[in-house]
Amino acid sequence: MRIQTFSILAGSAACNARCPFCVSRMTPAQGMGRKPAEPHWRNLRKACLLAQQAGVSTAMLTGKGEPTLFPDQVTAYLQALEPFRFPFIELQTNGIPIADGDIDDGLLRRWYDLGLSTVIVSVVDTEAESNRLVYLPHRERYIDLPALVARLHAIGFSVRLGGIALRDRLDHPAALQRLLAFGREHRVEQLTLRPVTTPDPATVQDQEVFAWTRAHAVPDERWQALAAWVREHGRLLMHLVHGAAVFDLDGQNLCLSNCLTVRPDGSDLRQLIFFPDGHLRYDWQYEGAILL
Repeated sequence: MRIQTFSILAGSAACNARCPFCVSRMTPAQGMGRKPAEPHWRNLRKACLLAQQAGVSTAMLTGKGEPTLFPDQVTAYLQALEPFRFPFIELQTNGIPIADGDIDDGLLRRWYDLGLSTVIVSVVDTEAESNRLVYLPHRERYIDLPALVARLHAIGFSVRLGGIALRDRLDHPAALQRLLAFGREHRVEQLTLRPVTTPDPATVQDQEVFAWTRAHAVPDERWQALAAWVREHGRLLMHLVHGAAVFDLDGQNLCLSNCLTVRPDGSDLRQLIFFPDGHLRYDWQYEGAILL
């Protein structure tokens, strides 16, 4: 059995953004509340051993909410991961606490020294107002994304923009070309693009979010047309075990993927998911997908 990524949930279900398509609100809480819990360190060590034996190269700190709202826990997780020496350690974030200055450069350097290699910033567009309407409708302005990328680069991190394709945003070649141009201009090492996804209706926890997401989902024929454009204009570099594909488009890395768990067959897993209560799962949607 091969496993692509070892996902570790940091923080709590609390978030400072107001994404109307929030996957975390649609999928089961799996023990995550509004306050952070003390992680089950024993089971985390077991999960790390399993990840190593399965050939995992990437550990990713993510969350049901925004992990950087609880920076001390991010630090504690990085310290716990250090003995296992995963080649790549990533942090998935909306970038707001870092851009707002709540996470200072000293702490970012501490995370870098502890092995954090890549910061993944979620976006729905390269245009500030489009991002504001989705992530920060309660604020007058979106974060300064170019400044955030430059600051992360100055510390030494690689940066990945995690693009979420919504209907009439990043779902057609012209919009994708803007994203690619932004990546080249600001030397963003990696871009990921995935269509916003509705989970199995039987597992949905928040019907309002589910309805919004379904209404703004990219039609399959449009997504397939976009993927065909990428295949025509890019060079395929590799396939990942969960079905994602990585391309080079005039020097810019782009990965086409999917938001939720996809298993192409029974032998490979897209990810292990460690929850702070000590449970280890391999699917966001189904509570029965549990290993520990």
